[in-house]
Amino acid sequence: MENELIVHEKPKSNVSEAFKTIRTNLQFSSVDEEVKSILVTSSIPGEGKSFVSANLAVAFAQAGSKVLIVDCDLRRGRQHNIFKVNNNLGLSNLLIDNTDKKDEKYFHKTEIKNLFVLPRGIVPPNPSEILASDKNKNLVKILEKTFDMVIYDGPPVNGLADSIIMAGIVKKVIIVSSHKTTKMEQLQNTKRNLEKFENKIAGIIVNKMPVRKDRYYSYYE
Repeated sequence: MENELIVHEKPKSNVSEAFKTIRTNLQFSSVDEEVKSILVTSSIPGEGKSFVSANLAVAFAQAGSKVLIVDCDLRRGRQHNIFKVNNNLGLSNLLIDNTDKKDEKYFHKTEIKNLFVLPRGIVPPNPSEILASDKNKNLVKILEKTFDMVIYDGPPVNGLADSIIMAGIVKKVIIVSSHKTTKMEQLQNTKRNLEKFENKIAGIIVNKMPVRKDRYYSYYE
């Protein structure tokens, strides 16, 4: 699989500059409260939310923040593949265990300075119930105190309650939409599902925008 961490591998590329701009915009998105946790979601599978989550996490880490990316897509999460870490123990295992324990076996250091990964772990039979649990709400608070920034890679909104549950817990929400792939009605349905969290939506990132002088894609908020 091609390395998806473009912000790390090609820090001067158009893609990397776009992520740095998004990082800056997020840092100034709230004047009353520091943004410590961000949920990245999408309307449907395949829009690039995991790619965006990972590279946004790298961008924050490059700026000197202590960053954790949490894979809360407990059904199909793939952050362990992107960062090449073990997925035997992850978020689902931690929520079954005692979240008050400071057990480092769940958290993986990456090759990128300041950046850690909490993979999804085993696929549980009840992802929505686990994410809605008091344990998860407590964990979000603990992680916000431990890290400068926590980025949650959530599942698509349409058809699942998981990201709607997470939107109620985190500080900000980003919606990823794929250029010439996401239908307008799908995006509108996503916004309706997140309507009660409208004040938390930091913006929409349009993914897979082709550019002429770069073999990759460009991403904009």
